[in-house]
Amino acid sequence: MSEDQDWRPDPASRIYVYVQIADRISTQIRSGQLAVGARLASEPDLAAQYGVGINTLRRAIRELRERGVVDTVPAKGTFVIAVPEPEADASEDAE
Repeated sequence: MSEDQDWRPDPASRIYVYVQIADRISTQIRSGQLAVGARLASEPDLAAQYGVGINTLRRAIRELRERGVVDTVPAKGTFVIAVPEPEADASEDAE
């Protein structure tokens, strides 16, 4: 678990930081660290965990919603609704 806590996006990468974060969360879902139905940590907590601003984190969550992986329920949180396909990660296509 400490490896996940220590992971940070690479701002020097040609892949947008928000995409790196969305890909990381997708990987955690595929690996079973986050199961379908699991609630993600709050946006401020995730932003602090990844060392990014709240707007960058919100863009990553929006990316996951667009991929059909999570759903956000106002005043409740963001929940995993599907296991992403491996090719859904944009950074894998870009490399």
